[in-house]
Amino acid sequence: MTITLNTVTATSAKQWEQSLNVINNKNSQKASIKWWNDYWKRSFIYINSKDESANQSAKNYQLFRYMLGCNAFGKYPTKFNGGLFTFDPQLTDTALKYTPDFRNWGGTHTAQNQRLVYWPMLKSGDFEIMKPQFDFYLNLLKNAEIRTQAAWGHNGASFTEQLENFGLPNPAEYGWKRPADFNKGMEYNAWLEYEWDTVLEFCMMILETERYNGNHIEKYLPLIESSLTFFKEHYTYLAKQRGAKTLDADGHLVLYPGSGAETYKMAYNSTSTISALKTVLERLVEQPNLSEKQKSEWKAMLKTIPPISFRVFDGHTTIAPAKLWERVNNTESPQLYPVYPWGIYGIGKPGLDTAVNTYKYDTDVLKFRSYVGWKQDNIFAARLGLTEDASKLTTAKLKDSGRRFPAFWGPGFDWVPDHNWGGSGMIGLQEMLMQVDGKNIYLFPAWPKDWDVHFKLYAPYQTTVEGQLRDGKLIDLRVLPASRKADIKIMIH
Repeated sequence: MTITLNTVTATSAKQWEQSLNVINNKNSQKASIKWWNDYWKRSFIYINSKDESANQSAKNYQLFRYMLGCNAFGKYPTKFNGGLFTFDPQLTDTALKYTPDFRNWGGTHTAQNQRLVYWPMLKSGDFEIMKPQFDFYLNLLKNAEIRTQAAWGHNGASFTEQLENFGLPNPAEYGWKRPADFNKGMEYNAWLEYEWDTVLEFCMMILETERYNGNHIEKYLPLIESSLTFFKEHYTYLAKQRGAKTLDADGHLVLYPGSGAETYKMAYNSTSTISALKTVLERLVEQPNLSEKQKSEWKAMLKTIPPISFRVFDGHTTIAPAKLWERVNNTESPQLYPVYPWGIYGIGKPGLDTAVNTYKYDTDVLKFRSYVGWKQDNIFAARLGLTEDASKLTTAKLKDSGRRFPAFWGPGFDWVPDHNWGGSGMIGLQEMLMQVDGKNIYLFPAWPKDWDVHFKLYAPYQTTVEGQLRDGKLIDLRVLPASRKADIKIMIH
């Protein structure tokens, strides 16, 4: 049985039917079988362990990647609340008397959730599947720039956390009932106000596809530059409204008001924003396609990014979520975003003890810890080399869903199937197996040595790493190109 979904906009039934025939000819069964065979050979994680929860995690890793593959060639990104998969809403919540077309957060693009669907595609080598997500932002760039000009009269693209398909805030989140004098660029929303920085994760993914796969990313550079320009111009603009000086005493931008994810609100120098700006700027100035004038401008901005702030719990120095904040509104841990996704702290890097202290002693981090939905504590634990926590949280996240299809997780905080639940599970398992830092490739940094595994994953500089761990020993390692074998560091504990 062949099911073909023809979503072309046609002026007549005849034209639609003709385009359907073209699609059917292009998508022959033979071509489809070849595509799937190539997909499964590209990367994989197979676990064969006495720990049944570990085996189940690898099985569901593969099943979730299958669901992502089913959505590979849409023009629209795979959405976090199920992609093209959904089912009767009453099976998720009996109070919802809607058709199976319904899904929570249905019409909006929610960046914090979307990022977790797309980050794992770097190590799985699924670069072509990332394109619709990047194009989504690129297609909205002009509207985001016009929005900034209309609201504040300065340059730069302001992408809100909850986006409509045309690049403006979702009206329900923007606020139907807004005070008459409320700033028109702002969302009247306690969770989303001042949260602009999530676009920078997609900017970083774009930069990473070049590093991992040699992708040509020139067409996306205006998106990255405009997203950075917004922060420079907006926080200069706000400082000018408050006083005579635009920078603080150390020559840094004053990132206020800001937001630490949706959690630490009215934040001053949010750690997640600082980490994002610093990391993206450092990578952007390495771009060969930028002129010297552009590079010098971005290097100058890099000097204005304030440092990360710290706080102490029971004598242990930890990363603070911001320099100051007014209230806690959600249950995320952006104080650990410098660990993931930004990689400022991690294995082989200075300050690892401070990051581990944050994971172990920060009372908010402890209170918010969970494996459900978009929670990324399993990823933090893996990145910090905390094998026991990483394996416990990742297997909890990737266990069978309890539904007929084991990878239909949720609803968590969102919907069934919950793709940001699956994505964060994939990332956790990948990071337990392999981490990368510059040219360094760390194998088994948070991997229980009694989990026998056969894996193939992608690393930067067009590198694939395939290996087998059996009885705590690496019995087979294939690295392409072979020259990259010198960069491998085995960390079996």
